Amino acid sequence: MSDFDKARELLRQFKGESYLFGKGILADIGKRAARAGNRAALIRSTFKGSDNFAEIIKESLHGSGVELAAEIKGPRPNCPREDLFRITEELKAAAPDVVISFGGGSTIDAAKAAEVLAALGGTIDDYFGMGLVTDAMKKHDKTFAPHIAIQTAAGSAAHLTKYSNITDISTGQKKLIVDDAIVPAHPAFDYEVTYSAPESLTLDGAFDGVAHSLEVLYGAVGKPVYNEVEEVASTCIALVVKYLPRVIENPQDEEAREALCLATDLGGYAIMIGGTNGGHLTSFSLVDVLTHGRACALMNPYYTVFFAPAIEKPLRLIGKIYQQAGLTKADLDNLRGRELGVAVAEAMFELAGRIGFPARLGEVDGFSDEHINRALTAAKNPQLKMKLQNMPIPLTAAMVDEYMGPILEAARDGNLNAIKNVS
Repeated sequence: MSDFDKARELLRQFKGESYLFGKGILADIGKRAARAGNRAALIRSTFKGSDNFAEIIKESLHGSGVELAAEIKGPRPNCPREDLFRITEELKAAAPDVVISFGGGSTIDAAKAAEVLAALGGTIDDYFGMGLVTDAMKKHDKTFAPHIAIQTAAGSAAHLTKYSNITDISTGQKKLIVDDAIVPAHPAFDYEVTYSAPESLTLDGAFDGVAHSLEVLYGAVGKPVYNEVEEVASTCIALVVKYLPRVIENPQDEEAREALCLATDLGGYAIMIGGTNGGHLTSFSLVDVLTHGRACALMNPYYTVFFAPAIEKPLRLIGKIYQQAGLTKADLDNLRGRELGVAVAEAMFELAGRIGFPARLGEVDGFSDEHINRALTAAKNPQLKMKLQNMPIPLTAAMVDEYMGPILEAARDGNLNAIKNVS
C-alpha cells in the first residue's frame, strides 16, 4: 500500500463519512450545510484568490436553499483576542443555526472560540485549559450550532481537532482551549485551495503537521496508544520529508501538494490521540517573531536531544525516514540515547538547510533573550501545565529553569552540546 493510500485509509478510520476531503469538494458544502440548518454565518479569511473560492461556497449554499445570514471577516494570524471579540459580536448578531468557517487555523480557531463565547458568555480566559467548555455547557445546559470547518492550508488541521489557539498581542503570549466540545461536526478540505499557497505558508504548514505527529509520537512511548500513533505519525512524516522538497522545487506539483494535505491532516489525527509538548509549548511564546509551524519546527530538534534517552524506539523509526531521504548517513542501529537524538536532530537540520529553513533562534529577526524569559515564565503557567506533563520526560514548574533554559539557549545558538539531560 502506498503512503497516499495508507493516509486516506487512516483519515477515513479517523473521521468516517463526516469528513469531506479531496480535489473540488467546495461545491458540495451547500448540501452539508442544508443538513445542519437553514441560516448560515460564513467566517472567512481573505487571501489571494479566496474570493473565487468563497463564491463557490455561497453559490452552493444558495443552490441548497441555505440563507447566508452573515459574511464575517476572519482574524489576523494567530487569532488576536481583539479579532475574536469582534467576530463573536457579529456571530451573536447573525444568530445562525449553522456556522461555516473558511480559512486556515486562525480562522477556524476563531470560529470555535466565538461559538463558545456567543453561547456561554464569560471571558475567553474562563475557557483556557482542558475540558472547561464542556463543563460550562453542562452547567448552563447549552449547545452550539453545527460547525462546518473548511480548511484552506495544509498545516494546523484545525478543522479536525479539539484545539483553539488565541493570542494576547499585548504580552505576545498564545493560550489554548482544549475541548472535545469544539471539534467541528463537519470538517472539509478542498486540496485545490492549496495549489497557489506561497512558499512560506507551505513550509510553515508542513512543519506544523510534522510537529504534531512527532511530539505526539514522542509522548506516546510506553502508552497503550503507541502503535496507533506510530502508524499515523510515521505516514505523516514520511510524506512531508519526501514531498516537501518537491513542492518547493515545483509549487505546481499537484501530487506533492496532495501529499502535504494528507500529511498535515494526519498530524491532526495524531493530536486527537495524544498531546503535543515541548515544541508547541515554546512556540506559544514566539508568536511575535515566528509563525507557529516555523517555531515548532525550529525547536523540535533541540527537544529531540533532550528527550532522546526516553524515546529510542520512535527515534529509530523517524531516523530511518530521514535516512531513506538521504538526509543522514549515521549508523542509527548502533547509536543509543543522546547520541541517537543528536543524529536525528542533525538530519532535521539537514532538511531545513536544503529548503532554506532556519535552524536556530539566533537567525530569526526580532528574537532576543526576552523571548527565552517569556517562554520559561509561560511554561510555569498552570494553564499550560498539560504541555509539561505530555513530555516523554515530564517536567514540573520547578524544573523548568534548570532543564528548559538550556534547551532554549541551545536553540538560540544552534549548539546541541548546551542541552542538559535529566540524569
